[in-house]
Amino acid sequence: MTQPATRAQQEAPTPAAKSAQEHDSSRRPWLRWDVRTLSLLGVLAVLVAVGGITAPDEFLATSNLQLVLTQASVIGVVTVGMTFVITSGGIDLSVGAMVALASVWATTVATQEFGFAGILFTAVIVGVGCGLVNGLLIAYGRMVPFIATLAMLASARGLALQITDGSTQVVSVQSVLDLGSRDSYVLGIPPLVLIFAAVTVVGWLLLNRTTFGRRTVAVGGNAEAARLAGIDVRRQRLYLYLLSGLCCGIAAFMLIVLAGSGQNTNGNLYELDAIAAAIIGGTLLSGGRGTIVGSVLGVLVFTTITNIFALNNLETAVQQIAKGAIIVAAVLVQRRSLHGDS
Repeated sequence: MTQPATRAQQEAPTPAAKSAQEHDSSRRPWLRWDVRTLSLLGVLAVLVAVGGITAPDEFLATSNLQLVLTQASVIGVVTVGMTFVITSGGIDLSVGAMVALASVWATTVATQEFGFAGILFTAVIVGVGCGLVNGLLIAYGRMVPFIATLAMLASARGLALQITDGSTQVVSVQSVLDLGSRDSYVLGIPPLVLIFAAVTVVGWLLLNRTTFGRRTVAVGGNAEAARLAGIDVRRQRLYLYLLSGLCCGIAAFMLIVLAGSGQNTNGNLYELDAIAAAIIGGTLLSGGRGTIVGSVLGVLVFTTITNIFALNNLETAVQQIAKGAIIVAAVLVQRRSLHGDS
């Protein structure tokens, strides 16, 4: 004779119910990502509407939209590298200084003698070299990322100032200057925007479709668990700072094309803009979660705000306050999301 089911047995979920719950929980992160992305797209749409209302003739002009995208491209490439670093639980305060050093080193008279290839190669190799130093100090020297990259910030800025002696180094290589002219646009799209798009696509694939990306997320989520799972945490961190340096080198070359010169003041506050864009895009400052698409949208939001303020002749101080408010709101949303997940 069968025994009647106890209350606990009656309330216990069936295997089918468990499977449905697991499937639902596995879908929830994707739903959250969609909500964040749609929210940023909504913010961007509102900003475009505000720009169209307050300065319709200037803001919606094709030349201005091209300018916004071009300005977003340089800091956007830096932000892609920063997203990887923050996702791994690290931080890089030296990205702006690395951009400055790479730009002035690549525009010296000796470097310009090698033409287009010499400038591009020097900018990239200087960025990668700085990233290598950061990675070695953090991964194998066991230095705190904040301290190591802060030291690089000071050193790179000082070296950039020494190279230029405070003066602007004008680019005389015509092929580099031509890349920034309107004649080089492809179907109305500036070449720098195409470079940014390519870096974004590669970054997205690397983070979301490769073992490298999964290891990056694992290290950021729990470095010790990642080590026990067989991941070489130190080598992974080294690669990540190399990647950040590579992005800074590419951004330095783009800035050279855009400005037609190299200056020790280039990349000023890029580290703050890149970190802010990554955070409002949905990348956790504590690591373990990152999104390239969100970071790119964050860059576009900040660049659009800057453009709207400039067109309306509003004070820079108000612009900074607006950016700060957006960052605080994004962090509060992240905290609420994390508490909701637990």
